[in-house]
Amino acid sequence: MSVLFIIVAAILLLGPLIAIHEFGHYWVARKLGVKVLVYSIGFGPTILKWTSKKSGIQYQLSVLPLGGYVKMLDEREGNVSVEDLPYAFNRQSPLKRIAIVAAGPVINLIFAVLLFWVLALPAQEQLNTRVGKVMENTPAAAVHMQTGDKIVSVDGTSTPNWEKLNYALVDRVGETGHIRIQADRNGQLQTFQLPIENFLKDQSQSALDVLGFLPYRPHISAVVDQLSADGAAIRQGMKPGDQIIAIDGKAVKDWFDVVDIVQHSPEKLLAIDVLRQGQMVQLKVMPQAKRDNMGNTTGMLGVQAKTAQITIPDQYKQTIQYNPAEAFVVAVEKTTNLSAMILNSITKMVRGLIGLDNLSGPITIAKVAGQSAEMGWQTFISFMALMSVSLGILNLLPIPMLDGGHLVYYIIELIRGKPVSEQIQLVGIKIGMVLLGSMMFLAIFNDFMRL
Repeated sequence: MSVLFIIVAAILLLGPLIAIHEFGHYWVARKLGVKVLVYSIGFGPTILKWTSKKSGIQYQLSVLPLGGYVKMLDEREGNVSVEDLPYAFNRQSPLKRIAIVAAGPVINLIFAVLLFWVLALPAQEQLNTRVGKVMENTPAAAVHMQTGDKIVSVDGTSTPNWEKLNYALVDRVGETGHIRIQADRNGQLQTFQLPIENFLKDQSQSALDVLGFLPYRPHISAVVDQLSADGAAIRQGMKPGDQIIAIDGKAVKDWFDVVDIVQHSPEKLLAIDVLRQGQMVQLKVMPQAKRDNMGNTTGMLGVQAKTAQITIPDQYKQTIQYNPAEAFVVAVEKTTNLSAMILNSITKMVRGLIGLDNLSGPITIAKVAGQSAEMGWQTFISFMALMSVSLGILNLLPIPMLDGGHLVYYIIELIRGKPVSEQIQLVGIKIGMVLLGSMMFLAIFNDFMRL
């Protein structure tokens, strides 16, 4: 994946989201009679600019699609003629200003609902929540969960699919205690209390890996089919046709066992027993370290298995088909769940339950945009919807300089009957600049650490 492809994908992702956000402010402002002077997308050098002869509004597009703004007539930002005073933003009632400021984040949430609605319309065949594997020495194994158990709820929340199950688990991130899981075992409801401690605090593993139960995975024999020319395995003598029998003395049942062990062993010397033409051969191989977009390091051997056509047993499958009304309800519910998850994560980050190294900046977002674009339009649209929810929720945070900070001032003015003093607002701006600057610095620092 080239750098150019990543940049284009990032522009296609962030450009529309920022344009829609600013359009929310722009559209509501004009509907409420406020005079708009400039509608701008991006920062840096302007690459396109024109002025509407009818409205006099200047529209412009800048080179970096990392933000935008709508400039409205305002006495605090320049002289306003007497005849234009009724159209100045600062002369509007608190309710009108609240509506204008809230419109940006709200339209991002509405846009996310629209995207999720489009994704929910086609019929989808997917895995149901029946457990395909329980891993040894994990909380799931300790409470005697079994392969074939069909999970129906997590902490009382219904889990009809793996996506909702993961949302319910992520809601417990950073916590210590027990996760209550109910599962259907041959028609009988079983309840399991899985112990957790600082659950997913470093987020180096998935929730399912930590708890120890996984969805169904087809059996793929641990036979090497192809090797990368620059991989660790080929350098140490591994050949196509080798059947991996054990790693560090631990027997492997299928290819997924190989992947699990190797990914958790970056730059660790492994003793790999292979069966080659009826003879046992032991190889010493050190998996190369590879960092993902979140900075997590995994091991890679540079080998691929031979996969035939995969058939999933009927008991592990389900087909989901929504009509347009049902798909809309699903989209609203998904947007709501994501919003709650983001707010919950922010709260836990402030409390120290989640590490600040989980903050991501524009570099990570661009890389994920590129990867999602490579995986297809549905994955890209899904990531765009997630980013739209994030943009909406983050802008509603009560931090000065963000939309949420302005909303706090206007709500206070609505209650008190007079605006917050300019001195207090100035102090708030300084605090907001420090907070946002620190967050951006940390996010970009994390981005570079993940490279």
